[in-house]
Amino acid sequence: MKYGYLLACLLWNPAHAGTAPDGFLRPVMAAYEQPQVEMYATSWRPYCQQARNYFRQQGIRYIEYDIEKDAAARQAYKAFRGRGIPIIFVGKHRMNGFSVAGLNKIYR
Repeated sequence: MKYGYLLACLLWNPAHAGTAPDGFLRPVMAAYEQPQVEMYATSWRPYCQQARNYFRQQGIRYIEYDIEKDAAARQAYKAFRGRGIPIIFVGKHRMNGFSVAGLNKIYR
């Protein structure tokens, strides 16, 4: 189903069938290529900062939840029995802590 939208974007106008401008499809394609990444973190933990830096360097989009400043994030962290920080979710996969090798294993 998700590829149906992409196909519709490619064929939306018969005059442009199969030739969409570069800037038009890039955001659509990126949304399908990258898995959803969420990180439960704090502002002061070095491993959280390492994860942020790695995400930025690799161009990985992610959502961060600060478990100290956001009550809903803290509640979610407790609900999935969080231990230690950061906890990173890539789709349905969970990673406690941060390492490049560990993240690459669940991200790809």
